[in-house]
Amino acid sequence: MSGIIINTNISAVDATNNLNRSNSSLQKSLNRLSSGFKIISPADDAGGLAVSMKMSAALKRNSVTQDNIANAVSFLQTQDGALKTAGKIMERISELSTLYSDPTKSSTDKANYSTEFNQLTSQLTQIQAEAFNGVSMFATSSSSLTVAITEDGSQSVSVAKANLNSGVSTITAATTLSGITVSNTSTAINSIATLRATNGAQTNRLQFASDLLVVNKVNLEAANSRIIDTDIAQESTNFARYNILVQSGAAMLSQANASSQIALKLLG
Repeated sequence: MSGIIINTNISAVDATNNLNRSNSSLQKSLNRLSSGFKIISPADDAGGLAVSMKMSAALKRNSVTQDNIANAVSFLQTQDGALKTAGKIMERISELSTLYSDPTKSSTDKANYSTEFNQLTSQLTQIQAEAFNGVSMFATSSSSLTVAITEDGSQSVSVAKANLNSGVSTITAATTLSGITVSNTSTAINSIATLRATNGAQTNRLQFASDLLVVNKVNLEAANSRIIDTDIAQESTNFARYNILVQSGAAMLSQANASSQIALKLLG
């Protein structure tokens, strides 16, 4: 049976400790509700915080990788636009070559055809100097750009700088139409068609890689959310519970303190 003690009020000490714990839990719950984050400090979930930080970094890399892929696709689209123009030029040169071979054409006619031919070959040469954001889209030898397609950089795609020169060099080296044959123009047109097919294949792969990154990002965000984001419904329930505990704890502390007044009455 407990006696009446003045120096140490055990009931008040216990009530104070319980009230402090309830109040601390209430404050944490309030912080979680107001911030939207389940983990307020590392002490809340050290392991979860570490995993979340790695996921957050991966998400940022994912976004940047998507941007890099989009830039590579734009590079290829611009390159294809130039190749498409080169193809149209070659079609016109092929037409001019056939017109030039017509024995009924006068020397003046043929000179006019050659003048247009020279202008077109100059444009072909100019196309080979085209660049995207300062990066050359064409090369005279095997050359490519390496584009990462995964956020960790473990997988990449080589984006080719098209070797347009190898297919049209015979055409651009000629000064008149007299040396241009149907075989020459057909070879050049086929070469450009192959370059455009390669361009299209690389573009498709990059777009599929970008689609996969989008899926991965959604899954990463969902996983990270489960670790770090507050479940508002659950936390609202916790908040109500801790709020009641704080109020009841304060009432019990007041009651415990009041019990010591009995000693005064006995002494009086």
